[in-house]
Amino acid sequence: MTRTHRFPVRAALLAALASASLFASFSARADDGFTAAQRQEIVEIVRSALKQDPTILGDAITAMRAQGEAAQQAASLRAIHDNAGKLETSDTDVVLGNPHGSVTIVEFYDPRCPYCRKVLPIIDKLVADEPDLRLVEKVIPVLGPNSQLEAQALLAAARQNGYMKFQHALMTNSEAPSIEHIRAVATSVGLDAARLETDMKGAEVGALLRSNLELARKVGVDGTPTFIVGEKTIIPGAASESDLRAAIAAARKAK
Repeated sequence: MTRTHRFPVRAALLAALASASLFASFSARADDGFTAAQRQEIVEIVRSALKQDPTILGDAITAMRAQGEAAQQAASLRAIHDNAGKLETSDTDVVLGNPHGSVTIVEFYDPRCPYCRKVLPIIDKLVADEPDLRLVEKVIPVLGPNSQLEAQALLAAARQNGYMKFQHALMTNSEAPSIEHIRAVATSVGLDAARLETDMKGAEVGALLRSNLELARKVGVDGTPTFIVGEKTIIPGAASESDLRAAIAAARKAK
């Protein structure tokens, strides 16, 4: 088969694989305009193409994955637009930087996540360097009971206006998590440890964590950290400083 003849077969195969199961799509439809003999001939052409050029299948899988990612990205952006108020203007979340800043970053993170810990100094630098940046912190305990414990402690620390200093002391410490450790960290940064423990178990902290988890599900967060910059940019994972600065600049330009 020549290159000219193979391209249409490749294109058709990619389209078929990307939209449905290839052989099922040819055999299951009785009203597609092809006779049984013609459908069988198409199947044989496809089988022959796969034998002669197995990379077609890899290309098709890549195309399917790209289509799936694009669809997920579009759905997430729609959800971000629909939930902009809950993402950006909640009065129960911790807001760092300029509370009236023109550019908003929402960070979903788990305090036990090593990648979240890795980007902590980058976040500090951005908050210090970008006077119009408003950073909304959404704590989501997704890594088990220890994450739940530390997430509760972070939000309880915020009730004493000690979120940031407690966050840094907790997330830069490698000791095993426990309520005793949390109390010690709270005391070390000047917080009332007894009050913090009580607030950790309170209804307000529990409701906020549930709300954050539900919002993360709605906007398609599937890992931590995840950064949402404005309404048009989602950056999953341990984003670099340059990537975040570029997203901030783009959001500022879009205003």
